[in-house]
Amino acid sequence: MNMNYRRTRLTPILRNLTKEVVISTEKLIQPLFAVEGISKKEIIPGLTGVFRETETSLLAQIESDLENGVNSFLLFGVPNQKSEKKFDYSFTSNQISAIKKRFGSDVFLSVDVCLCSYTSHGHCGILNDSMDHVINDQTVKALAESALAYAQAGADCVAPSDMMDGRIRAIREILAKNKLDQTLLMSYSAKFNSGFYGPFRVAADSAPKGEMKLKDRASYQIDPANPTDAYRSSLRDAEEGADILMVKPGLPYLDVIKDLTSKIPLPWAVYEVSGEYAAIELMAEQNLINRERAHLEAWTAFFRAGANMVITYGARNARQWISKQ
Repeated sequence: MNMNYRRTRLTPILRNLTKEVVISTEKLIQPLFAVEGISKKEIIPGLTGVFRETETSLLAQIESDLENGVNSFLLFGVPNQKSEKKFDYSFTSNQISAIKKRFGSDVFLSVDVCLCSYTSHGHCGILNDSMDHVINDQTVKALAESALAYAQAGADCVAPSDMMDGRIRAIREILAKNKLDQTLLMSYSAKFNSGFYGPFRVAADSAPKGEMKLKDRASYQIDPANPTDAYRSSLRDAEEGADILMVKPGLPYLDVIKDLTSKIPLPWAVYEVSGEYAAIELMAEQNLINRERAHLEAWTAFFRAGANMVITYGARNARQWISKQ
């Protein structure tokens, strides 16, 4: 038998009809950075078209994103006041309230739950007196309190990214206790100790800093060489009440995405992190790659591996990029 596979590749219409993975803006989530104390929006190195937003520019940007077909967002609040143990969640909560008051159910608003932008040292939790270890239980308590504040402010979804043990159960319990059962919980369940987070840490003011023994996040984020750890952590978070699970970063972990999505039957998000996104942008600036084609190819890989949704800094450009293909 003559096995002619090229017949279905001959024209654009045929290629679209037979395409197994279809990218649409409805499947993409746009990160947002709300920064307290800045007077105008600020450029983020490497993240073309993404900004550290003021309270006013944040709303204008969301309005623009809605016009471009994006209706799902992941908000990162960056307060001006830092601390080591006691945290004020009012700035981020106020941004949530303003967004929901302005846009209501037209947007699906997830809010990152972590302490890295709140702490004076930049770590994702409360440190011990020796500054060499994140105290798990104290951190979990603070994370649950922040998740509650964000849910009460109107967040549709809270998304803990800290990688502490037991924080999913604690957040689910505090939400239930306060009659917020309908708030979704999206867990960064497989977050790796990656070298691809650089531009984000500038945007969120979240890089570890100061004089301390704990120089990186290796003691609480997953080692890139331990995929079994990612499975165990994700399974636990599913059992503790997460509605959506996540793998972060994306492209270096396609094997992990494929494995986890086949084993744990929950909706899965993949976060195309700042370093991944910036790499394409920097190559495009040097005319070494076609920007639109490369971004769409990366997203296709995530969906092909099993993602239900992709968090990407380019969501607001997706409609335009798709139209050019």
